[in-house]
Amino acid sequence: MYTPTRPSRPRVLLTGFDAFGGDAINPSWLAVRALHGRQMAGHAVVAAQLPTVFGEALRALHVLLVKHQPALVICVGQAGGRSALSLERIAINVDDAPIPDNAGAQPIDAPVAPGAPAAYFSTLPIKAMLAALQREGLPAEVSQTAGTFVCNHVFYGLMHTIAANPELRHTRGGFVHVPWLPEQGTPSMALDDVVRGLRVAVRAALTTPQDTLLAGGATH
Repeated sequence: MYTPTRPSRPRVLLTGFDAFGGDAINPSWLAVRALHGRQMAGHAVVAAQLPTVFGEALRALHVLLVKHQPALVICVGQAGGRSALSLERIAINVDDAPIPDNAGAQPIDAPVAPGAPAAYFSTLPIKAMLAALQREGLPAEVSQTAGTFVCNHVFYGLMHTIAANPELRHTRGGFVHVPWLPEQGTPSMALDDVVRGLRVAVRAALTTPQDTLLAGGATH
């Protein structure tokens, strides 16, 4: 059952994951942690770590949503092999783990939420966020897949929770993947650039009520 509280001021919730898959660090958590406590466009930024564990990650996220009632939620995850900040467009209702999670679970072809819609689109203004990142000279892209591991699991669970709870009708949410750090392998991005990119993305999301390109129709 969703039981809301009343935060004293509007909040942005940023989540990252703990390390997984043999890595000692996870840049998603290091980056969002660096923004914890910031004030952005009149909103207080709250960062929290989620476990890289199916089910448990969504339970932890639900607690955070109840506690903070955020105006904006951006869940962040690591995507080794990508060279840009990836603004995810769509979450799908599938858990299909290529490796075990941190609890040893490896679901195959299982729904995130049985009986729920096949997919949800991000409600972040991803095209405006992309433009803002590119203006800052940061590698960025719109991604059409968040995978089928715990990142997509959390992304889907976030959007399903927002859709199913009227108390969150004004909350916008989505997911961003970040590259490895240089010490993890290549391609990579420096942590300072990841942090700067998330800061730019959050500010663009907070100051763009509707995606500017989508609002203006198709461009050619």
